[in-house]
Amino acid sequence: MVAINDGDPDAFEALYLRHRDWAVNLAFRFTGDRELALDVLQEAFLYLLKKFPGFALRAQFTTFLYPVIRNLALNIRKKNQRYELVDDKLEELIEPVEPATGECLGDELRVVMGNLPPQQQEVLLLRFVDEYSLNEIAEMLEIPKGTVKSRLHNALRALAENPRTKKYFEKE
Repeated sequence: MVAINDGDPDAFEALYLRHRDWAVNLAFRFTGDRELALDVLQEAFLYLLKKFPGFALRAQFTTFLYPVIRNLALNIRKKNQRYELVDDKLEELIEPVEPATGECLGDELRVVMGNLPPQQQEVLLLRFVDEYSLNEIAEMLEIPKGTVKSRLHNALRALAENPRTKKYFEKE
């Protein structure tokens, strides 16, 4: 950050290269579209670039960047959805996707998680996929730690009670 604040373009490029895959994958979680995720990546780093010189990082870089990417992705997704046909989306929303027989745990989890509220999905992914602490998640989402715990608890309970995934929560 010091080098970037001093005007070193190579330092900004190094920061970008170090975090671009994480950022685009995160954006993809929210948009569900690779092209939109790439747009979010570009917008997020442009936003960051405008903060220099004089930017002072007060948390981990990913903790700072997470809400930026999340908000940009949700806005871009909302803007993009205005142009899609409503009837096509309506059918998808009415019937939840059912996995074919013999699908693996990952497919089962994806289907069951798809039925969880977005806030619970987000906390589950941040905790168990990205391996952030509860404090880091609270900071990223700008919500109290107790809310993070509650969302995580409710999501895990829903997975444990779902017939498709409850066998993975049973003690042997």
